[in-house]
This record gives sequence, structure tokens and C-alpha cells, in this order.
Amino acid sequence: MSSQMIGPMDEFPLHQAPLPAAWVATSDRNFYDRCYLHANDRTGGLAVISGLGYYPNLGTKDAFVLVRRGDLQTAVHLGDAIDDNRLDQRVGGYRIEVLEPLRRLRVVLEETEGIGLDLVWEGSFDVLREQPHLLRHGARTTLNAQRFAQLGTWEGTLLLDGEEIAISRDRWVGTRDRSWGIRPVGEAEPKGRPADPPFEGMWWTYAPLRFDEFAVVLVVQEEPDGTRTLNDCTRIWKDGRTEQLGWPEVTVHYASGTRIPTGASIDCSVRGGRRLRLEIESRLAVPLHLGAGYGGDADWSHGLWKGPDFTERVAYDLADPAVAGKAMFGVVDHVARAVCEGAEGFGLFEHGSLGRHDPSGFTDWSSVAP
Repeated sequence: MSSQMIGPMDEFPLHQAPLPAAWVATSDRNFYDRCYLHANDRTGGLAVISGLGYYPNLGTKDAFVLVRRGDLQTAVHLGDAIDDNRLDQRVGGYRIEVLEPLRRLRVVLEETEGIGLDLVWEGSFDVLREQPHLLRHGARTTLNAQRFAQLGTWEGTLLLDGEEIAISRDRWVGTRDRSWGIRPVGEAEPKGRPADPPFEGMWWTYAPLRFDEFAVVLVVQEEPDGTRTLNDCTRIWKDGRTEQLGWPEVTVHYASGTRIPTGASIDCSVRGGRRLRLEIESRLAVPLHLGAGYGGDADWSHGLWKGPDFTERVAYDLADPAVAGKAMFGVVDHVARAVCEGAEGFGLFEHGSLGRHDPSGFTDWSSVAP
């Protein structure tokens, strides 16, 4: 890396601060810039989740590919030192090529530990800038992020232990998001004085859904008492129009004895007060804290330095009661089928209820649905 930290991006009028583009305008160690990509066979037979992240103040970059089929969930992790060419998004054998900004991407994992992919994403609708997401712990900002989301389709091939699986647009849909800002990444920081009051939990629902004529993107986060700290629900039409869908009431249907949803009923409203209902069913559940690096994943943490040219493969048998018992206590991505005003759609239903959540009847970290 150049000692001056001048790189290819500095040739373009992209600067937001009087610094080289490789330097972010904050010294916060938790600054990140990453993408998340979700692809699913709408029947629920197979799901692929992937992501790539840069952590400038930690000097690292990483990527992952997570595949769930049947009861087996398999992840490939890649990590390396950061470089000064952010126009070439790659970590080891993983790369993302921007074929047409905000519309088409190519995602490639050269065969690594028996898994490979070559997929092309095509956005079905314009990207949506979500509302900024801000959380504080006392006086300190713990999360300050901007995201955009998009619904679309996938085409290409997935290689899984010698088996080549065709990915076609008529069956494979998904969502992607890009986010950047501040969130906890890398090695754990010293805790300092214990939180007062202590952290009791969070409730999170993210539902980007693709229909033929429109898409809906919902993001809701609540505190243990039900106070909503993030409320964003928007419908995007084919012609680029957007409409806000008010203050959604989300009723999650949990399987008895768990915190794993079987689906959800979401009541939104359009201007004028007319109700709009989304009925969602889960066709396949992919726990993000088992191999994807989110929410207390014991095996993989975004931004963690693992050494140069790092790769590994890990697998989880969700039929194992010990593994299944962990699955419910984290954020889970569901391959989702949805119905809205008679229209059928598919996409992602991401949900996590961690700790206490009074509206759901969860009184502590271990309580489950009756």
C-alpha cells in the first residue's frame, strides 16, 4: 500500500473530505463499508447469502458465502489486509464487479473449499435509500449507518462440492443492500463501566419483498418495552414512484416453544388511511449467527483480523439439537413468500427477537413462544 495512501479513486471527483479517498472522515475504529446479498430459490429449497466488507480503521477486509440446503448450513470465510483500490472489490477468490451501477452486479467466488459461484444480479426496481439508523449507548454512538436496498433476480451457477447448480431468473429472486457508517466490528473492545441500565435486548424485522409490479421494503426496530427506534416502510413501483406505508403493525407468528417465526402479518396504511396487509410465510430459515458473522456468531466476526489470505470452511447441522437450540437466539433470514392485495411476491423476511420484548410476551433472554 502506498505510504501516501493515494489510490485509483483519487482520480475521480468523489471526495467528501479533504483527505485521500482511502481515509475515512472519522477515527472511530468501528467504521465499516459493506454489502449484503441474498439469493433464494423461491420454493425454499436452497438459499445463498453473501457479503463483502471494508474496515479502514482496522486495516482489514473480508467476505463470506453462506449456503443452506436441507438441514445443512455451510459457510466459506475469506479475509485479508485492506488495500487502496476500492474500485476492485475483492478478497482472495471472491469479488464483486459493478456491471451497471445501481442495476447490475456480478458476484464471483472461485472454487474455495469446495464451494464456488458466478452470479449476475439484476435489479427489478430502483434502489431505495432507507432512513438513517442511529443508536446510542449512553453518550456514545454505537450505530450510525446509511443503507440502500434493492429487490431483483439472479442468474448463473453455484458449485457445491462438485455439483453444479443452475440459477435462473424465473426461480431465483433476492435482495441486496449496501451500508456504511459505524457499527461494532472486529475484536471486542474493553467494556468500561457496566451499562446502567443493562442491555435487555432488541427486536428487529427487515422485510424486502418483490412483487411483479412493485416492491416493499420494511425496516422496524424496537426496544424491550416496544418503543420503536426505527420505522421505515416504503413501496416502490416499476415506474420509480415511491410511497410511504405509515406505521406498520407487525404480528410475528412464532413456532411453539421457539422464537423462530413461521411467518408474519403486517398491517400498513397508504395515504388516506386505507389499510394494506402483507401476509408472509417462511419457506426456509437461515440463522445469520451461524456462519455469516452477525449477532454473536462464535465462528466469524466482521472485521476480525485472521491473517493474510485467510480462508476457511465451516458447517452446521441444523438437525442437531445443540445447533438448533442456538438458531432461535439470533437474527434469522427467511426465504419468504408474501401476499399483498392478491398479488404474490417473494423475498426476505429477516427477524430477530433477542432478550425481553414486552409486546411479544418475551420476559427475558430465555423465554419462548407458548
